[in-house]
Amino acid sequence: MTAAKAPASLRPLAFEPLPLGSIRPAGWLHNQLRIQANGLTGHLDEFWPDIKDSAWIGGKAEGWERGPYWLDGAIPLAYELQDEKLKAKVKHWVDYILAHQQPDGWLAPVQQDKNRMYDPWPTFVLFKAFIQYYEATSDPRIIPAMSKCMTRMNTLLDEKPLSSWGKSRWADLVWCVHWLYERTGDHSLLDFAAKAHQQGEDWGKLFTQFPYRDRVTEHFDQTSHGVNNGMAIKASGVWFRQSSDAKDRAAVFAALKNLDTYHGQASGVFSCDEHLAGRNPSQGTELCTVVEEMFSLEVLTSVLGEAELADRLERITYNALPATFKPDMTAHQYDQQSNQVVCKVSPEHVYATNNQDSNLYGLEPNFGCCTANMHQGWPKFTSHLWMRSPDHGLAAVAYAPCVVNTQVNGKPVQVQVETEYPFSETIKLTVTAQDAMSFPLYLRIPAWANGAQLQVGKGKAVVAKPGTFQRVEHKWHGSTVITLHLPMQPRVERGYHNSVIVERGPLVYSLKIGQDWKHLRRELPFADWEVHPTTPWNYALQIDPQHPAKSLQFGTKPIGDVPFSAEGAPVQAVVKGRRIPAWTLEKNAAAPPPQSPVQTTEPVEELTLIPYGCANLRVTEFPSLD
Repeated sequence: MTAAKAPASLRPLAFEPLPLGSIRPAGWLHNQLRIQANGLTGHLDEFWPDIKDSAWIGGKAEGWERGPYWLDGAIPLAYELQDEKLKAKVKHWVDYILAHQQPDGWLAPVQQDKNRMYDPWPTFVLFKAFIQYYEATSDPRIIPAMSKCMTRMNTLLDEKPLSSWGKSRWADLVWCVHWLYERTGDHSLLDFAAKAHQQGEDWGKLFTQFPYRDRVTEHFDQTSHGVNNGMAIKASGVWFRQSSDAKDRAAVFAALKNLDTYHGQASGVFSCDEHLAGRNPSQGTELCTVVEEMFSLEVLTSVLGEAELADRLERITYNALPATFKPDMTAHQYDQQSNQVVCKVSPEHVYATNNQDSNLYGLEPNFGCCTANMHQGWPKFTSHLWMRSPDHGLAAVAYAPCVVNTQVNGKPVQVQVETEYPFSETIKLTVTAQDAMSFPLYLRIPAWANGAQLQVGKGKAVVAKPGTFQRVEHKWHGSTVITLHLPMQPRVERGYHNSVIVERGPLVYSLKIGQDWKHLRRELPFADWEVHPTTPWNYALQIDPQHPAKSLQFGTKPIGDVPFSAEGAPVQAVVKGRRIPAWTLEKNAAAPPPQSPVQTTEPVEELTLIPYGCANLRVTEFPSLD
């Protein structure tokens, strides 16, 4: 079958991401990226064979996806921190790969495994890494190398159509093809994108006619695989730029709705351990899925410009992402659980298809893909905090302390963001323009921020509408301060078995459980750890879901060097609850929460809740007494 002819051009982006390096982290976010660089990301290439001895740089270890995965996160981390050591490391990789491009244009090592010879899939990841490297360095080698490789891949798809991982993950390729097209004007690239789309999985149809409405326990398929779904959330949106078909746009929101309805978890992600696993908060979510869904939402916010996509991006970033790491980022989990009351080697386990060590904090629990792929989470979030708007303005997509240096209409503009958000309600933005100039700012007002207000300079504060991008018109000259106040009223959502989930701002709150970290294996600091509870966890909350502020008392403390830790949590809540003795472990995990409301004669206790991302052991979906 012949691929459909491509249109003459692509739909314009709603928001255009800024080149890598335009946004530098500050405050707690800078500390978080520094923790990452001091942890696994900055050292993995020194000791883990699949990176240290990767075939991508002439070694004898794995030459498939793991090297490009690491590079895809290490590159933005290096340039956002301006870490010269890490920049030298990634440059070595880029230099070697470019110097060893095959004569026919192929950008991958020659595989000993014939089944992986000319496998397109890992090259999709390499393209993503190369795009970031080009935007940070303007390296003149990148675009010709990508063009030559895509020409070879185009003919390859005529010889051997996309299959397996490449068929499921075609949207990553098409996103890269579109990027290259917009910089070269080579119309044949759109024909190539159309071919890849036609050969790829029809995710739009699958998400619209969603077949996976229960935990998948048999007949596993590429389309039930969690990471594939996390990547595929963006598929219809990416293709919408080329198709302009309203059905493709609608399929994005159908995907999110159906994954929430049948597999949604409190942190904003969906369960998948390894395949879609239902609503039970003790089922797991793979770390690869977390970072890939983040990237999908970053891409979709750029394509569609919808505030709700960025709301979800923040929810996942500030909850699911930090929760799956040891606070010093020297270890990670393969699977995290919303109700995670013990992390240990469990021969009998709750996971659908993963193994007995899946929720350990370690170097490569269960399988090494997440060890390679986890690095993109924080750095790509940082690089997508701000974007350009089509009317020559700037848009605040997500909030974190940072400094933006860019140009508007050819003139330098700086935006400094000072905040302890997501732990606090106030964001101070200082816009500095040396020359007098007018351009709009678009400030995202989260859907939960009822009563949000913003004030420009010494002007009158105005109410901002939740769930929108608030347009700010101003003639900028010198430094102008904008104060944005996003009220964080506590909320209660209902979860599995009518359980209660406590939320405030973009954060979800979990029971603070005492932790005993037991060194299991491997050398420090990059060791494997079990985490055992030292305090009870089986509580029901005494809370008024309609008026949760009456039941919760929030307190704050100064933000420290490691805010995403049980000890360093900058905010916590006190709530009353009672133990439910019958709620115990099942298959070495918390049993599903009893159907609410529950009854118990146990005494009332004061419980401490901390942000989900600060808790390595936690209960997040609680039975309720009311």
